[in-house]
Amino acid sequence: MAPTPDRIPVDGDTDTVIGGLDASMVALSFVDNAGITRAKAVPAQRLTHAARFGVGVSPCFETFAFDDLMMVGRYLGGPDGDLRLVPDLSMLTELACQPGWAWAPTDKFAQDGARFVACQRHFAARQTEAARATGLRLSMSFETEWSIGRDTDTDGFTPAVHGPAYGMVRLGQVADYGKDLVAALTEQGITVDQFHPEYALAQLELSIEPSDPVTAADEVVLVRHTIRQVSARHGWRASLAPCLEPSGSGSGAHLHLSVHDDEGPLFSGGDGRYGMRRAGEAFLAGVLRELPALVAVGAGNPASFLRLVPSRWAGVWQCWGRETREAALRFITGVRGTEQWAANAEIKCFDATGNPYLIVGSVVAAGLSGVADGLRLPAEITGDPVTFDAEARMMSGVRRLPTTPTEAADRLDESGVLATAMGVQLHDALRTVRRAEAERYGAASADELVALTRWRF
Repeated sequence: MAPTPDRIPVDGDTDTVIGGLDASMVALSFVDNAGITRAKAVPAQRLTHAARFGVGVSPCFETFAFDDLMMVGRYLGGPDGDLRLVPDLSMLTELACQPGWAWAPTDKFAQDGARFVACQRHFAARQTEAARATGLRLSMSFETEWSIGRDTDTDGFTPAVHGPAYGMVRLGQVADYGKDLVAALTEQGITVDQFHPEYALAQLELSIEPSDPVTAADEVVLVRHTIRQVSARHGWRASLAPCLEPSGSGSGAHLHLSVHDDEGPLFSGGDGRYGMRRAGEAFLAGVLRELPALVAVGAGNPASFLRLVPSRWAGVWQCWGRETREAALRFITGVRGTEQWAANAEIKCFDATGNPYLIVGSVVAAGLSGVADGLRLPAEITGDPVTFDAEARMMSGVRRLPTTPTEAADRLDESGVLATAMGVQLHDALRTVRRAEAERYGAASADELVALTRWRF
C-alpha cells in the first residue's frame, strides 16, 4: 500500500508511472457509504493533471442510498461544496477485462488540498497505520460470491447455469468463462487462489491472495468490476446482490484476516486455544464484541437481512468457533504443518453491499480495541445455535446478530469504538444512509427487495 498524503500531492514524477500506459481512458473509482462503486473517467493524457490536482466530485454522494436517492446528514449531504478525487497511481491497472481502459482507486481531498475527513479509503489507511503503530501488521482478503443470469433479463433473473453446488456439471458450463475470468485477473496483477461453483442459484465463488487491508479493499473493487465485464462478454449478467431468492442461500463477501507482529503470526505458535497468542485472541475478541455494529457497516442494506438467516452458513450468531460455519467469526487453523502461514479468521456476515474500505477499517479498529482492552474470547461453540434450547443459548452467551437494518443502525449508533475510529462526519454519514434505507424499505416485501437490489451490486 502506498502512503497517502495529508494534502493533494501536487509535486512528484507522475509522468514516469503514466508513460507506459497503453489505455486511452482511465476510470477513477470510489465506493460510497451504501456500498455502490462510483466512478469518473479521464482521458489518459489528462491523468497526470488528475493525479496532481484531482477530479471534481460532489460530496452529496456521501449520503446517497443504494437507490441513488440523496439524504442530508448532520454534517454531510445536500447541494453544496465539492471534493477532489485523486488517483493512487501505485494501483493504476490496465484493464484486461475492458480493453483500452485503465483503472485506479482514489482518495478524496477538499478543495483547499486538505484530506477530506470522511474519505473511506483513508479511513482504512488510518486504521492500518494505527495497527502498525502498535506493532501489528494485517493481511486480508475478501471472498467474492456472485450469480450469473442471462443478459436478456431487465427485471427478473434467469439462471445462466444449472447443476449441483460444487458440481462438475455446473463447472463444465462455466469452463471457458472461468478461464477467461482468471486470465483477466492475472493480467491485472491479481493472484487467484480458487474458483468454484457455489451453493446458491447459478452461483460461483472466487478467492484471491491476501494483501494489506487497503489493497485488499482495492482489489475486491477491481475483482467485482472484472466479473461484471467478463460476464457481459459471455452474454451473461453478474449479480453480487446478497439475495436472489428469499427461500435459498445468498451471496456473501466473507473477509479473511491474519495478524502478525515482529515475532511472527498471532494466530499460531502461542500457548492459547488452537495456538493463538494472547494479542491474537484479544484482537479477535474485539472483533467479536463489535460484530453487531459491524453488520451495519458490512451488511446493512435491507436486502442483506434476506441472506442473514440461520442454518445457511451466513454467520448470523455473535459467537466464534474453529471451523464453525454458523458462527459469525470462524477460526481456521490450517492443516498440520501449515499453521504458521495458514491460520486465519473469517468474518462471515458481510456481503457486497458493504463498502470494503469501511469494512477493513472497522474490523481493524474493532480488533485494536480488543488488544487495548486486553479482551479474552469466550468459550467457542460447535454445531448450529438454532438447535440450542434457551438455557443452552443463555449459558453459551450466543446472541443473534441484528435481524433488521434498523437494529443494525442502532448498534452502529451505540458503538463508541467505531464512532471514535471513523470520526463524527463519516460515522454520521454512514448512519444517515443506513437509517434512510431502513425507513424507506422497512415495509418492502422480500421479492421487492430482491428486485430493487438484483443489479445494483
